[in-house]
Amino acid sequence: MIQPPATLGLLGGGQLGRYFVEAAQGMGYAVWVLDPDPASPAGRVAARHVCQAFDDPDALQALAGACEVITTEFENIPRAAVEWLDAHACLRPGPRALTVAQDRLEEKAFLGEIGVAVAPWQAVPAGLTPEVQTDAGAPDFPAILKTARLGYDGKGQVRLAAAGELPAAHAELGQVDCVLESRVELERELSVLVARTADGATEAFPVAENTHRDGILHLTRVPARAGDEVRERATAIARHVAERLDYQGVLAVEFFLTADGELLVNEIAPRPHNSGHYSLDACTVSQFEQQVRAVCALGLAPALLTAPVAMVNLLGDLWPAGGSPDWRGVLAAGRARLHLYGKAEARPGRKMGHVNVLGLPGEDDATAVASTAETLWQGLASAGGEGEA
Repeated sequence: MIQPPATLGLLGGGQLGRYFVEAAQGMGYAVWVLDPDPASPAGRVAARHVCQAFDDPDALQALAGACEVITTEFENIPRAAVEWLDAHACLRPGPRALTVAQDRLEEKAFLGEIGVAVAPWQAVPAGLTPEVQTDAGAPDFPAILKTARLGYDGKGQVRLAAAGELPAAHAELGQVDCVLESRVELERELSVLVARTADGATEAFPVAENTHRDGILHLTRVPARAGDEVRERATAIARHVAERLDYQGVLAVEFFLTADGELLVNEIAPRPHNSGHYSLDACTVSQFEQQVRAVCALGLAPALLTAPVAMVNLLGDLWPAGGSPDWRGVLAAGRARLHLYGKAEARPGRKMGHVNVLGLPGEDDATAVASTAETLWQGLASAGGEGEA
């Protein structure tokens, strides 16, 4: 057990890291953040911001010497840096989880090895003229070609209607290693956050239902519109993935629920997740305090929903040129909670904040709060020039 006032280390300085820092500080810990951005949201509130590249040897040495445990808010840390920290410090989660999540090819293979269903897929190697496999399990069209590494929030992806479009799509993505994946007929997109400690104790958050726009999460609602059996299956799969990774920390598992009731894992994230922001206002513990508890080997807190909730993302598209959105409508809504990440520059597609809209304790449906969240977002979008979506 790592007790306060110990110093914790964090790889990555975005908004997920900022919430981790604030949760840890509230529990009596100090946090050092390693991030190359001098204006990183987490770095601005940390005890120390080590403003260097993630693979800078001196920076890694400083973190290893000062911190009793090091964790992440960002999985795309150079593999050599991850392996060095694992050998010279206490890194949670460990290299296996981080490297699997960095590469879609490794991730798909791992999920298959542990018996977890995914959409039909095939590898598309770098630099070769791609051809579609014809054996059993090969992807059908329409399909999506995704870069194996570094793609997120809809980046590094091309949608394909037919096999003949594959060579051009591969060229568009730079002919890097890619995954070709069938598009499945969806009923819902779901996600589960599960915390796990070194001794194997786990605690799962309520299943969330997610709506994306242009590949970026737009709205999360909890409870999800899925039956008890589906929720139980999704939670069991998330626990299974965490166990097989020997995971330590908070892990996000994203699912496709198909029209015929099949649960397919879309991807995993070895950290807290955008779809878990509802926990800041509507759970007995936030995903960020739970991350502190998990990596410090404290007792995990019960992760229970206290009220129906809907979370809507606030992207830079909502910011008018040279100004800020008019927050009066959000702030006047008594059940809305505004969260801004402290980012100086608003850009299209950049996550600048979110709003959680809460229902009443005892209600078991998020329809009303989801409608309110959409209405508040539409008001901001209209004022900011984005208009109807």
